[in-house]
Amino acid sequence: MLKELSKRGLGENINLRIMQLPVVYQKAKEQVCKIWTTLQPLLTVHVGLASSTTALIILEQCGKNKGYRERDAYGFHPEGACCVLDGPEKIESTINMKTLWKNISVEGIDIILSRDAGRYICDYTYYTSLYYGKGRAAFIHVPPLSESVTAEFLGKALQTIILAMLEQCGKQREMDHRGKK
Repeated sequence: MLKELSKRGLGENINLRIMQLPVVYQKAKEQVCKIWTTLQPLLTVHVGLASSTTALIILEQCGKNKGYRERDAYGFHPEGACCVLDGPEKIESTINMKTLWKNISVEGIDIILSRDAGRYICDYTYYTSLYYGKGRAAFIHVPPLSESVTAEFLGKALQTIILAMLEQCGKQREMDHRGKK
């Protein structure tokens, strides 16, 4: 599905970079930090596979800092079972997922909102990205591929959703610049 998104792109003026993060807390955190320090993106969108087999796209509004007791692919969990030792309990995305959810539809699949990405690598990565990106991150849980949910279908759905997120970012930037004049 991400290869499909890569083929489709997001338009001429948008530099899309796709990276696969490992299912290892420390390595995922290192890569997320590297993304924010070296690439300094306007927005980072993380995509994870939902644990449910239900054909739903889930827009995650916030990341949680504590409760990471499940072990990763190497058998480790983060120090103190948290993402950032002195970080806030939760961080909200600057993307208003409720507004996005109300204004977007993808034919053939339901989109729902969530405030709990699940205290494993997905939520850990999301919180870390929200922390280092000052809220400029998003997380989308997608269903596993099936006969009805193809890679092409999900690639198109992700393109639609991410473009709507970028439109929200553009409006936020305009408001920020107006406030500074």
